[in-house]
Amino acid sequence: MENIVVFITTSGEDEAANIARALVEGRLAACVNIVRNLRSIYSWQGKVEDESEVLMIVKTQKKLFHSLSQKVKEMHSYTVPEIIAVPIVEGSEDYLKWLKKVTD
Repeated sequence: MENIVVFITTSGEDEAANIARALVEGRLAACVNIVRNLRSIYSWQGKVEDESEVLMIVKTQKKLFHSLSQKVKEMHSYTVPEIIAVPIVEGSEDYLKWLKKVTD
């Protein structure tokens, strides 16, 4: 599986847009979708938190994950940002060709 989808949560839409723009301009991602109004309930430092967040859905190549992750960590406001990847098992052939072209 050479293509992946990366999920990243941020504190707000402006932060997500700044990170997304840097990833696409740096050819670390082909496309980033930003989903507003996400509610996250999670454990942090011994407490259960309930926060509003923004979800980034990033399409890229597996070989770029390390560089993408480093870039996100440089720009992200969280101490431990969520940066997780899942493989793209199948997809439109034209879309996957485009993804590879714009991230090579």
